[in-house]
Amino acid sequence: MEDNFQSAYQEEQDKLQQTVVEIDEQLERLRQIPVYTGHDFTEQILESGREQQRQSLSKSAQAPYFGRLDFAEGEEGTRQPLYIGKIGVGKSEVEDQPLVIDWRAPVASLFYSFTGGEEAAVYEAPEGLIQGLVYLKRNIVIHQRMLERLADTYDRESTEPAVTDEFLVYRLGENKDNKLRDIVSTIQAEQDRIIRAAKNTALVIQGVAGSGKTTVALHRLAFLLYQYQEQVSADKMIIFAPNHMFLDYISEVLPELGVGDIQQSTFSDWAQQILESDIRLVPQSETYEYWFENTDRPAVTDHTPSRYKGSLAFMQLIREYVNALEKTAVPELDFYPWDEAVLSQEEILEWFNNEYKHYPLAKRKERVMARIHRWIEMQLKVAPSEAIRKERKKKAAQREKAYLNKWPKYEPLSLYKQLFKAIKSSNHAEALQPIWEQIPADVLKQVSTELKKDRIREDDLPALVYIHTLLHEMEAEHRFDHVVMDEAQDFSPFHVALLDLYVRGSSFTILGDLSQGIHAYRGVHQWEEMSSLFAPEQTDYFPLTRSYRSTMEIIEFANIILEKGVQNGITAVPVFRSGDPVRMIPYSTDTRLDTIKMNWQQLQTKDYRTTAILTRTLHEAIELHQQLIEQGIEIHLIDGGKAAYQGGHSILPVYLSKGLEFDAVIVSDVDTDHYHNDAWDAKLLYVGCTRALHELWIIHGEQIPDYITSSTDTE
Repeated sequence: MEDNFQSAYQEEQDKLQQTVVEIDEQLERLRQIPVYTGHDFTEQILESGREQQRQSLSKSAQAPYFGRLDFAEGEEGTRQPLYIGKIGVGKSEVEDQPLVIDWRAPVASLFYSFTGGEEAAVYEAPEGLIQGLVYLKRNIVIHQRMLERLADTYDRESTEPAVTDEFLVYRLGENKDNKLRDIVSTIQAEQDRIIRAAKNTALVIQGVAGSGKTTVALHRLAFLLYQYQEQVSADKMIIFAPNHMFLDYISEVLPELGVGDIQQSTFSDWAQQILESDIRLVPQSETYEYWFENTDRPAVTDHTPSRYKGSLAFMQLIREYVNALEKTAVPELDFYPWDEAVLSQEEILEWFNNEYKHYPLAKRKERVMARIHRWIEMQLKVAPSEAIRKERKKKAAQREKAYLNKWPKYEPLSLYKQLFKAIKSSNHAEALQPIWEQIPADVLKQVSTELKKDRIREDDLPALVYIHTLLHEMEAEHRFDHVVMDEAQDFSPFHVALLDLYVRGSSFTILGDLSQGIHAYRGVHQWEEMSSLFAPEQTDYFPLTRSYRSTMEIIEFANIILEKGVQNGITAVPVFRSGDPVRMIPYSTDTRLDTIKMNWQQLQTKDYRTTAILTRTLHEAIELHQQLIEQGIEIHLIDGGKAAYQGGHSILPVYLSKGLEFDAVIVSDVDTDHYHNDAWDAKLLYVGCTRALHELWIIHGEQIPDYITSSTDTE
């Protein structure tokens, strides 16, 4: 066995050297071509292609590939070794096949989908299904042109047992830094099916904590750009994430895959760009404080304001509201540009209601006013003298402006405020009163009060953008080829239905975890709330139940929290990666700070790049951070106010940790004063526990929640 390994290692060492030399030669030939800086369009396109090749080859030279697949096509095909990398490299001068095959190529799918066995393997190519035999699957680790590791996960000719998870466990055991990394070398079969799913499909992915759903979605974007390069472009794709820190955390995955220019945004930023206004929003921290730090928070129902404002019923009401504005759009008077001329309201209504009916409301107003202006110009042509024409023109300009001011101003925020107030005396009353009465009384009271004080929340933004969309023509620059919605359980059906207006072919990747639905006051409680927006043939659902992040001990501990505290929570299946037991560390009121400090210092003696203390509230994180700093302990506070996650050693509230991961985690104050015996707090604690990759320590008071019992204590 040792001899076989040494032989394989030498073979791969020789192959790597040969590949690196060939890549260097290809790169040097490209660098010898002078860079074109002229104005000829064709030459500019050619130069752009050459520069892209230079960059790709330069990156490939450091780690050309990560896998090898020996495949024989058909019944009598010849066995060919195929080397698979992040970026494809063209044919060498000595072999009539690509030097490196792009991981997104059809044949490369076998590297992910084939899990062993003597049966023939099949993959889908443009020319149809291709069948053949897989002889070898080999994972290869290369760093800075040096061969570091080999692991054969399948060998048809070997009598040794397969070690399918050996390489995966090796990669999962690596310590993390402050950025999410690609998983292109360890994509699993169930993840690959999602990545390669058809473009014009709304995919809904329910992924447990640590299932790699975010990374899978990013790899899907890279695949779509490769597979549908004639139909989609990177700058027409967008990723919606919960906050700027999360966007920074995932920012390096796509560049690592050789993909750039994909838009990355929060919904709030995108909405304000569409509205072309910098609306002053109520700080998100205020909402968090109300829902996460308020011990008397109300029960969440469909009439909770944020839930209602995210509902399709509210979307329909807004559509009725904007349609009703048509009835009061045209001023109820004739137009006199000067005393001797008149344009009747009836004729203006004819233009508005019939000739320009197919335009959105604001555009119809614009068209009608342009038509009135042209009518004035025609009337001026028949003036009896030049002096009278000039006098009439001056007067017409004044009256045209005055008449325009009598039209409603179609500004989304003003109209939105109008929707939430009773209109008793204006000419809008008859048209809008029935719509106003559809708003639930408790929602109407709360939202009306806030809007009077100019308090606009993030959950008002879908309605504001929808009003804008109904009023104006959609700009081509705002259309998308594909939309990714991460942490989608925290979005609403209104969000999805609105974005569906902006994306071609309902091309979505919607991903999240209902068990991490800690923002239940605004998000969905079942995925059907989103999937039902699309025709059955337009949508698909993928569950990801394997967790690749945490050790078996951590996942089993977190699963108990879900099973006892949430009961209908979706639990995770761990990869076989064992680690230290979860530590339950008690403290008394007098020893709380000393206990946290002592255990934090003990954790820092270990070789971890990223560690965190997770508190129940932001207030507690700020207070504990100050106390630790005063005792000479260096630790970074994450309070949601910064756009970048710095890595290292941090303290933050649990609700800001969602989407992040750390080598080791201390969850502080796990007692019934902080985590109540309800599903909401159980989900919150589940989120905190599943941030840990290798070690989880629970520092708790005397009375712990019922979903953490003594049977789970693993000191």
